[in-house]
Amino acid sequence: MIFLNIILHMKKIYFCFAVMLSTNVHANPMFAENTQNSIGLLVAQSTGHGDLGHLLWPWDWDLTPSTLAMFQYSQPIEILRLPARVNIHALQNTAYNSEQGTSFGAIGIAWDIVLFSKCGWYAGLGIGPYMRDSGDRYVESRLAFGERVFIGKNITDKTRAELFTIHFSNGDFTELNHGFNFLGMGVNYSF
Repeated sequence: MIFLNIILHMKKIYFCFAVMLSTNVHANPMFAENTQNSIGLLVAQSTGHGDLGHLLWPWDWDLTPSTLAMFQYSQPIEILRLPARVNIHALQNTAYNSEQGTSFGAIGIAWDIVLFSKCGWYAGLGIGPYMRDSGDRYVESRLAFGERVFIGKNITDKTRAELFTIHFSNGDFTELNHGFNFLGMGVNYSF
């Protein structure tokens, strides 16, 4: 029985590697051909506080009156021979009701990797550290990490639209670490 479980687990790993290797590694779907820069504007709505699992389960969302605006500057890179980008983010979260939300500004750097791309669509994951201007009742520390899942579509040769979710927490560096989550959309322009 243990041997059967190991074989089934290995099949899942091989499937994940096959999906990753099916990505066109010669072109980066997040950038136009012959471009090395991208700027983006991303806007997101809070889906409440909680861990990363809470972010992936929409039935538990609590649409807190809080909006995130993020400016993104990116350059293409490769990670494990997969198309990727390194981003510099400047963001501002604005809470409309201080009893339910929390306002903060932050700067950060994040790395996004494309795990799948086909016919102008792409999907991937990202992670990076952010330094916030203050701690709050959800995450006590000023240092937070952002984990992101995104799906993108090439709209024109130089323009991409993305749907994303992002989770901020501090990795349990402090006792208070409820985390907070957002769902949003963004537009990126390559040049």
